[in-house]
Order: sequence, then C-alpha cells, then structure tokens
Amino acid sequence: MSVGEICSREVVCVHRLESVAKTAQLMRKHHVGSVVVVDEQAGARTPVGMLTDRDIVVAVVAVGLNADIVTAGDVMSGELLSVNEDAGIAETTELMRVRGVRRIPVTSALGSLVGIVAADDVQSLLAEEMSALASIGERAQRRESGFRKSAP
Repeated sequence: MSVGEICSREVVCVHRLESVAKTAQLMRKHHVGSVVVVDEQAGARTPVGMLTDRDIVVAVVAVGLNADIVTAGDVMSGELLSVNEDAGIAETTELMRVRGVRRIPVTSALGSLVGIVAADDVQSLLAEEMSALASIGERAQRRESGFRKSAP
C-alpha cells in the first residue's frame, strides 16, 4: 500500500508571505495544529515548509514578536521532509521516526502537493490491520469446530 492511498487530500496551506497571525487564525478555523507552507506556480502548490502551532508559540509569542508582521516563511521549518505519493507506508514511517516528525506533506511525481500523512493515519491503518489479523485465529477455531462436529 502506498502513502498516497492513506494520506489526507484536504491540506491547510499558506503562502510563505502570509502573516503568522493570519496563519494562526486559519489553523484555528480548520482545527489543525500545522499548515503546509507552499509556493504556487501555474496553479500547482509546491511545499516549501511546515509551520506548527508550537513553532508559533516558541518562535513568535514566547519572544514577543509581532505576529502581524512576522511571516510564515520567517518561522517555518528549515528543511522540509516530504514523500512521493507512491512511497510505501513502512518507508514513510521510518522517515517520520528518524526525523522525529508527526506529519509529512505528500507530493506528486512533479513535486506538487497532493496531501499530508500523519502518524495518526498510519496508526489507524495498523490498528485495522492488527484487528483483522487477530480475528483470523478466532475464525479458524470456529471453522474447525464446525468441521469437527460434522465429521464422523
């Protein structure tokens, strides 16, 4: 299964010149803790960074900067980690673990934003898979029990 199959296709984005204040308002409106910072060209959004609520608190609020003047580009993550939509779940999970991130933008082969995958998305998938795996044993027991009762 590819990460493109489980990622959320609805991504809250801002341009790098958007103020941190407007970005925070957008995060509140959409009930999200992070946004993808994008550059847009010919209708394609290319991710260039991530901005989290923690980034806003630590880099702007805690040091008394004016959130109406500071831009998303000023405080976004320095080095963006993204994955291609064809990347595998295990590969993506390992990248998240090694880099210590909970969310990764998902891109097309051309580098445009197609979604975002969160650790919670992977956990939900794995929980479903584990539940399905756990039910195999109990179904096998019922099947065998039914078979043994009808056999001579």
